[in-house]
Amino acid sequence: MRVLLIATNRHNRVMGRMRAQPIPIGLAYVAGHLDRTRHEVKLVDLMFADADYLDEIERVVNEFRPQLVGISIRNLSNHSYVDPQWQLPITRGVIERIRAVSDATIVCGGPAFSILPEQIFEFVQPDLGIAGDAAETFAELVNRVEIGEPDYRGMTGVLYRENGAVVFNGMRCSSDFVQRPSLDDLDMARYARAGFGVSVLTKLGGFYYPSSPADFHTAEGAWRVIRPIDEVVEEVAEVTDRYGLSKIFFVDNCFNVPLEHAKSLCNALMDAEVKVRWNTCLAPYNCDAELIGLMKQAGCGLVMMGGSRSGDPHEGDNDTSRYATLKETTELCEAGDLHYTISQQFGEPGETRASVENKLDFLRGLKPSLANLRVGVSVMPGTEVAARCIQEGIITDEAQLIEPTFYMSEEVRPWLVDYLRGQVDANPRWNLM
Repeated sequence: MRVLLIATNRHNRVMGRMRAQPIPIGLAYVAGHLDRTRHEVKLVDLMFADADYLDEIERVVNEFRPQLVGISIRNLSNHSYVDPQWQLPITRGVIERIRAVSDATIVCGGPAFSILPEQIFEFVQPDLGIAGDAAETFAELVNRVEIGEPDYRGMTGVLYRENGAVVFNGMRCSSDFVQRPSLDDLDMARYARAGFGVSVLTKLGGFYYPSSPADFHTAEGAWRVIRPIDEVVEEVAEVTDRYGLSKIFFVDNCFNVPLEHAKSLCNALMDAEVKVRWNTCLAPYNCDAELIGLMKQAGCGLVMMGGSRSGDPHEGDNDTSRYATLKETTELCEAGDLHYTISQQFGEPGETRASVENKLDFLRGLKPSLANLRVGVSVMPGTEVAARCIQEGIITDEAQLIEPTFYMSEEVRPWLVDYLRGQVDANPRWNLM
């Protein structure tokens, strides 16, 4: 069977003063699970496509003549209050163009699709959807379609339409990520020059990025996937050697949790004498000087930290103890000469002029490579701020969150954006989002 895979993410500047073009690692895992002895596979990545990307899609479809098309939706939006960009219309446009020239079965999945699968299914109108870990499910689905078996009802994670209604078989979150991603299908030379480096998965957690120990209660139990360290090191050595890469991005909600696991990975990288620069996300707590030193020795060039919760912001964000742990972590990085970026939320529930000034004073005392000042809270379903948005009439139902939606404290809303623009103009290492 001819299978066409499409990565629709085109958001290539997550930070205005730093370009970041993330590799579609999820779709690469999907490609890696397909049986190439049974299926002919082609991947189209829209990250580097020109403005006429729909014409490119039509050309590929006409030439390749796929029987099944898998589409990965990485993000719902770019989560920027000052320059919001909605992803789903791009995906819907791709599907409409495919349907104009092909009768191939179209399947949608990806991280964004799994956030609100039924609502996104209705919006982009594929034939089938996959929520949760898609690689194993998609591979099984392709095999079933190939032999003409249309019964998807027993497959966990699959969405389909029956009698005019969308049927959802529930989320599948069971992958162990043993099968390697297929990177040969991507333009690795361009990704080697882009953003923070080519992605290698280390851990996955079923939670938003934590900004304090209270957000993350059980260090091991909260992780959905912790890949064996020897597998991670082997993959790093393989991809750097095979593709001539000099930079890796470790996909990890917070690299330093659990602490001993992070230290073990650093030691393993040094023992294997893997010569590569790498970046990752660091939780702004649960750190010590030994870990920072090991990370630096093992090739870490940059860590990214958040100053506020991504999912449920603190009321007013005046938790001084949380700022103390964050300050301690940044001081460890500065003492160890480990570069870091930091994100700080503004406009969250309870925000006042005083709390805005407290945050700005805190940022002025740091020495980051880049500080991202995030305006408003990008609202995600299932969070406290989503419930507040319903209570305050900003939305009537969480289904509306497929579009970019932000919460902004009423007290600071009239002046905050202009005020922060002035602050950013005066600080070359600050960026407004």
